[in-house]
Amino acid sequence: MNRAELADFLRRSRARLEPSDVGLTAGARRRTPGLRREEVASLAGMSVDYYTRLEQSRGPRPSRQMLAALARALRLTQDERDHLFHLTGEEPPRRETASTHVRPGLLLVLDRLHDTPAQVVTDFGEVLAQNALAKALVGDVMSRPPRDRNLGRLFFLDPAARELFPEEDRPFHARGHVAALRAVTAARPDDPEPAALVAELRERSEEFAALWDEHEVSQRYRATKRFRHPVVGLLDLDCEVLLSHEHHQLLVIHSARPGTEAHERLQLLRVVGLQDLSPSGVGGEA
Repeated sequence: MNRAELADFLRRSRARLEPSDVGLTAGARRRTPGLRREEVASLAGMSVDYYTRLEQSRGPRPSRQMLAALARALRLTQDERDHLFHLTGEEPPRRETASTHVRPGLLLVLDRLHDTPAQVVTDFGEVLAQNALAKALVGDVMSRPPRDRNLGRLFFLDPAARELFPEEDRPFHARGHVAALRAVTAARPDDPEPAALVAELRERSEEFAALWDEHEVSQRYRATKRFRHPVVGLLDLDCEVLLSHEHHQLLVIHSARPGTEAHERLQLLRVVGLQDLSPSGVGGEA
């Protein structure tokens, strides 16, 4: 691990970003250009002290999950992400499988979606980034341990995740998760992560195992979904999915038509969402 070069790379990467580049307001007048350390730490989900020590060449070796989080927070390109891994003595993630690195351009789009819930997920359900309104709607999935950020795993194994949806809608969501996962495993049979997820869910969920044996294969890119929120109530939202084929990633956007009750409730959610009144990181659906 080259602590000195890592520290310099982090400082330079932070200095080139403005708050507006990551969906933040500038706030009070800044004495130096770039993001503040506490802003990078918050975006990466780490403590300010930990990040400060990395910039001061005295921090411990970051985990691979932490490196991926730093790459997203600093809006690094894939080549820059790989350089970050090399500086810590880590082998960069393989590029032929589904990437956990979200391109800066895609994160920029996510940051600009202030009035609609949106998140970036892999094609087999790993949540990679959420905007504030998505966290208010489905919970702060990114605050959970990396293993607990898969929407399919949450839906079938975490009862709280299912509570996000009316009971009569849950069979639709269950079939959607299974059919999409089968499509991914068929397209990338040598990718170990989707295959491992299938093996785990077949063993731990009778519902998943039964649906898997039906061999339904599909990717649902547009639908209307209903969400149960404990404060604003039931929301009927349109779901649009934008694809990034090269990286096997999806930008999932939920919206409501102006003038509808759902639109009014979504606007209310923008207000109450900042008060941490949404379900705590239960996730469960793209």
